[in-house]
Amino acid sequence: MSDNENMLLKSNLKHLRLPTIKAEYDKLAKEASCENATYQQYLLRLTELEVAVRAANAVTNRIKQATFPAHKDFESYDFSVLPSLNKQKILELSRCEWIDKKENCCLVGLPGTGKTHIAIALGLAACREGRKVRFFTAASLVNRLEEVRKQYQLERFLTQLDRADLLICDELGYLTFSRTGAELLFQVFADRYERGSLLITSNLAFSEWVQVFQGERMTAALLDRLTHHCHIFEMNGESYRFKQSVGKSKKK
Repeated sequence: MSDNENMLLKSNLKHLRLPTIKAEYDKLAKEASCENATYQQYLLRLTELEVAVRAANAVTNRIKQATFPAHKDFESYDFSVLPSLNKQKILELSRCEWIDKKENCCLVGLPGTGKTHIAIALGLAACREGRKVRFFTAASLVNRLEEVRKQYQLERFLTQLDRADLLICDELGYLTFSRTGAELLFQVFADRYERGSLLITSNLAFSEWVQVFQGERMTAALLDRLTHHCHIFEMNGESYRFKQSVGKSKKK
């Protein structure tokens, strides 16, 4: 191939937005020549590489857009700390069938038992399986809702949330909200009923959610929708974080 042809090929690949093929075609061409590969085999290898890189980049972008506070997988969670927690059921959820069915998940229990860890792990699994995820603490979500409401951009933000296959709301119940904030959060949760999945972690039993939503009627209406199609896990036991800290201290 002449220099002009090589430059033209690179220009065409750039125009077609095929950066991986542009970067690898010469190397793979030499390998194909040494192996006496057919044109079709060479083309297949090029396109497989482009597809693989695009898939990896898409996962990276979904994880970035989810705004997880940290990356935590199931491999780093010690299920033996909470023997009552159904490990098999949790791992089944990582296949994301519940998200496709627009179902919900609630992790309820004492602080320090790993609720956020599992929520993030499920969120990461969803990103890797091609689902769009958004992660917020309850406080940050309410603050954002109140902010965009004041800026007359509430509908726009709600539309963005609606595009997520899974919305994770962490630490519900740790802080109280204004009446307006509670109503906005209720709207977000209620609007996702049978339209998109919710994953909520909370230190409060369902019977205590009235503290968050400041009224039995609103709380009852929300729980009726939330728990209709919901995987509920009670996570009560010795503090996971405390046990990890003790273990690290003993190793020193």
